Amino acid sequence: QLQLVESGGGLVQPGGSLRLSCAASGFTLDSYAIGWFRQAPGKEREGVSCISYGGVNVGYADSVKGRFTISRSNAKNTVYLQMNSLKPEDTGVYYCAADRRSYRTICTIVDDKGLYDPWGQGTQVTVSS
Repeated sequence: QLQLVESGGGLVQPGGSLRLSCAASGFTLDSYAIGWFRQAPGKEREGVSCISYGGVNVGYADSVKGRFTISRSNAKNTVYLQMNSLKPEDTGVYYCAADRRSYRTICTIVDDKGLYDPWGQGTQVTVSS
């Protein structure tokens, strides 16, 4: 019943940009902190960015600071990840997920003890020349 759907992935050249979207159905996304994660083939899933309830707190992995920007639109029930200056190492499947604790005004990119649930199915991002 609770579902997240990612979109906006694609193939871009190094230095290019993409904007990913995370849309919710079955629940109100603005009640939850949201995280973006990615997984490259043969690699573990890693946290990329997060945004708190109310958008007052954001977090980024060191590898994407200064290049990625997370935001949310409560009116559209959607969270966005703007990705600029993309690098080949950014390649992977990108997932969004909701912190199952409601109304958290801080967020984390570490999914400890299954903190994030539900998860979307992912959108592929490929950065290659």
